[in-house]
Amino acid sequence: MRAGDPAPTSWPAPAKLNLFLHVTGRRADGYHELQTLFQLIDLCDTITITVRADGRIERPVGPANVPPDADLTLRAALALQQETGTGLGADLRLHKRIPQGAGLGGGSSDAATTLLALNELWECRLSLDQLALLALPLGADVPVFIQGSSAWAEGIGERLTPVSLPPAWYVIIYPGIGISTREVFQSPELTRNSRLITIRAFFESGGRNDCEPVVRARSPEVAAALDWLGREGSAALTGTGSCVFTARASAADAERLAARVPDRWMSFVARGLDSSPVHEQLRQCARRD
Repeated sequence: MRAGDPAPTSWPAPAKLNLFLHVTGRRADGYHELQTLFQLIDLCDTITITVRADGRIERPVGPANVPPDADLTLRAALALQQETGTGLGADLRLHKRIPQGAGLGGGSSDAATTLLALNELWECRLSLDQLALLALPLGADVPVFIQGSSAWAEGIGERLTPVSLPPAWYVIIYPGIGISTREVFQSPELTRNSRLITIRAFFESGGRNDCEPVVRARSPEVAAALDWLGREGSAALTGTGSCVFTARASAADAERLAARVPDRWMSFVARGLDSSPVHEQLRQCARRD
């Protein structure tokens, strides 16, 4: 960016849904092979960034229950700083709307937005592929947010094929609890031998979430939310949960259903996105340069 140009300081970090999730194997290093379809949605956290000249990276505002040294936004910023050798730093203020431990990818998206934004603000000029490679140790979901589009994913989630999905609105229920992804994937009862399918096969006949039976058995509240939403149409778990969702054809239909969600649960209405709002902000930066 040119000297004197106002740098944007607030950046969106969108959530995602897994429209299906098949676990197809387990590698020798313990990671699971999978197939999934990531749908980006317009439920977003916001990260406000102030660039510092002294090289310090701090998080003045963030989730109270996440220590700074465990925060993926800080870890992402430090990884980019170490990779590029920049002398710049940043203050990161994270404002959460995406529930934690909910299967919506909030932490991964926060990390991705931090990398994308600082790559611009620090003028690091790493490519998306370079950023995705740098991001992978932070979490298997981070690369999809780096690439910035809804995508078919394979491997451990890093092999991505961008997909354009039909317009949809989603009603999402958060049952008020977090689910440990690690515990679900370590569960002996988890299906680990689902057959590989093609993108075409999914669009013709759909898929399932192999984690759902494990989470149902271990969390009565998630099971209750799935059962309630299932009476209104097709309901699914996203990721390892705890959020469950159903698709609707219009915002009005989604809002009507969300208004009937029992008060003991939090609900969201979110629009499906093919492209991340972070990438739109980056394009606006490029047009100003």
